[in-house]
Amino acid sequence: MKQITTAKKKPDFNAHTFLSTIGKGRNMVSFEKKQTIFSQGDSTDGLFFVQTGKVQLSVVSEAGKEATLGILSEGDFFGEGGLAGQLHRMSSAVAMTDCVLLHVERKAMMLAMSREPKLSAMFVKYLLKRNIRYQDDLVDQLFNSSEKRLARVLLLMAQFGEEGVSEMSVPRLSQETLAEMVGTTRSRVSFFMNRFRKLGFINYDVGDNLHVHSSLLNVVLHDDDGISVTAGGKNPAAGIRKGSEPPREPGEAPDKDRARRPPLPSVPRRHS
Repeated sequence: MKQITTAKKKPDFNAHTFLSTIGKGRNMVSFEKKQTIFSQGDSTDGLFFVQTGKVQLSVVSEAGKEATLGILSEGDFFGEGGLAGQLHRMSSAVAMTDCVLLHVERKAMMLAMSREPKLSAMFVKYLLKRNIRYQDDLVDQLFNSSEKRLARVLLLMAQFGEEGVSEMSVPRLSQETLAEMVGTTRSRVSFFMNRFRKLGFINYDVGDNLHVHSSLLNVVLHDDDGISVTAGGKNPAAGIRKGSEPPREPGEAPDKDRARRPPLPSVPRRHS
């Protein structure tokens, strides 16, 4: 009797599994808090996918001035410039906390994306979402006050948008770093952080973490009418008046003189 054999079906490709396990061209690497992952000017050698922890991206000018580009966390890619032919790192990456990262070599990533449409679609979707984030950052910088910009940075760092989440902890950053991210002075950041703390929006009295409450959204969603919102946003008139202007550098325009636009939407939901 002739035996009939059937071809073994190829298992479905799972992009998340590919980006969470080791294999050919994929290695899991660990970094301790404050350890440098790569430095600006280093040769590109693939990209990283964050498994656990938080990573800070920064860039340094020729004059030595450093600026923070962003804070990355679980599920984020970084260092992918080499896929587009970039020969050297355009920024530096440092572990803000103890981190576990998946390092994927350029050749392995390019080959996997050419063979697996699901991985390619996932990667393109991530890049598009990050491009939208950069556009939102630009709009925020052009049209919103430094108080709103600081509130938005803190909310994005805490990754608000998940249903049922009312408070999140993030690694505590220096006021200089926050000022770089917001595009303002350290004295203004200090002024607004104290205001947020007094209103109950944040708490950074204990440990190395900053606790961010969802009520901070009231600052982002509130129209600029010369009065700051109160905790919970129930009675804006009872808040701290913006007539108490924060310190500013000579020649810097006060926030009330900035361009006006409709309020930005809520912090977008984070999809897995």
